Amino acid sequence: MDEESFKVKWDAATRAEILAEGMSRRGLEAAVRSGELVRARRDHYVAAATPRAVLQAVRIGGRLTCLSLLQLLGVFVFACDTLHVHIPRGASRLRSPRNRAKPLRRGSKRGARLHWSPLARDEGGTSACVGVIDALIHSVLCQQARHAVATLDSALNKGMITALDLAEIFHALPAKFAVLQTLVDARAQSGPETLVRLMLRGLGCHVDLQVAFEQVGFVDMVVDRWLVIECDSKAFHSTWEAQLEDYRRDGILASYGYCVFRIAAEDILYRPEQVLASLRGLVATRRTLR
Repeated sequence: MDEESFKVKWDAATRAEILAEGMSRRGLEAAVRSGELVRARRDHYVAAATPRAVLQAVRIGGRLTCLSLLQLLGVFVFACDTLHVHIPRGASRLRSPRNRAKPLRRGSKRGARLHWSPLARDEGGTSACVGVIDALIHSVLCQQARHAVATLDSALNKGMITALDLAEIFHALPAKFAVLQTLVDARAQSGPETLVRLMLRGLGCHVDLQVAFEQVGFVDMVVDRWLVIECDSKAFHSTWEAQLEDYRRDGILASYGYCVFRIAAEDILYRPEQVLASLRGLVATRRTLR
């Protein structure tokens, strides 16, 4: 068996599959002793480089899915403090994610969120993860609506899914989620941007995303053709040099007649009520002055 396939695809293989590929029983035991392979559960193995969340999903008896998988792939999720695992119908002898010798305790916070519904794309094979389409379907069911839209925006923006895939996702979801499809926008560069855009839509504003200005470049969004909003994260705006560049960009935008409002990504995520209040105040003041 090609070990590289484990590293790249996060595969899992049974003992029978490994032996069928030509590895001897003694060779398999040696690979486990050396740490090249890990016995996730009885007769199921993964490569040593497999991410911990994937290993734990296999140990339980399923495949990684939903927020756990998307987070691992770099797709925006608001929070993921529980392991999400898809379990095939009829599965039994589910084990603890931390100890393959112990049964899984249902309802335990140290357990996992189990997804039992049939997959939209059951690709089978040896993958230890569901496909991105099914992970996104599960993510809509497991998050608040606005966070689900941000996750879908992120997957589209990163090129992980297409517009046709998006239609398939909503076709597989209950009809009550259909309204969310109209809110998805692949231009959003980050989860916080999506969340602010949804706040502004709720206030009845017109929002343009990723608008280019001469001498400035692209800004995150322009609201009602007068307000520029930038969603700043610590990763790109923490140094004085970066802040100075921001001030200069804001000055140029002011010379074009635009006001600029910068919002910290941390506040968008964890103080949304205050952010919404600020946006409401700005919008109301502008409308009053007209």
